[in-house]
Amino acid sequence: MKPVVHIVDDDKSYRTATARLLSANGLRVEAYESGDQFLSRLPDCEPGCVLLDLQMPGQSGLQIQRRLCELAPLFPVVFLTGEGDIKASVEAMKAGAKDFLEKSSTAATLMGAIDRALIQYERQRAEHDRLQGQRALVAGLSPREAEVFRFLIRGRLNKQIAHALGISERTVKVHRHQVMEKLGVRSLAEAVSIAANIGLIEEDTASSLG
Repeated sequence: MKPVVHIVDDDKSYRTATARLLSANGLRVEAYESGDQFLSRLPDCEPGCVLLDLQMPGQSGLQIQRRLCELAPLFPVVFLTGEGDIKASVEAMKAGAKDFLEKSSTAATLMGAIDRALIQYERQRAEHDRLQGQRALVAGLSPREAEVFRFLIRGRLNKQIAHALGISERTVKVHRHQVMEKLGVRSLAEAVSIAANIGLIEEDTASSLG
């Protein structure tokens, strides 16, 4: 299913015209008259990108963007404004906005910004799904396998792990083989890569420093 472009703008005429333009270009569209309305529906929103008006009654576009960073960080944001505002533009881009356009921009410019935002969304979703899959694999390790995994990613040898856990080196080898099988990796480097991706190495480093 195609992602959705969420238009958040208190200007009804602009909101309606933009929704028609995007629909005519084969995009799925949802429209909201305020940021508060959008946030209230966010839990049920289909993923995609957000066209967000900078100045609106209630919470401003920048405030909505900050909430999105907390609640739905995968949503790319394209800001729209009726007036050029360099300071707001810089703040929005630093906070992760994909683009910052004036409402007078051409249809081609708007469509280009949306295309880039949707490409970004697809990439971020794919990466998010990949990391979730890796977390699930690690979560599937038994308690003992998880202990061995922790030692392996810190560069410990089998005999060091055996000594630390009070088990035989042969048993460590069995657990090590099971870890590699469950993670679907063929080398220690791949296992370490998974640990780094999901933050385990940073956690271990912080623990050792503490």
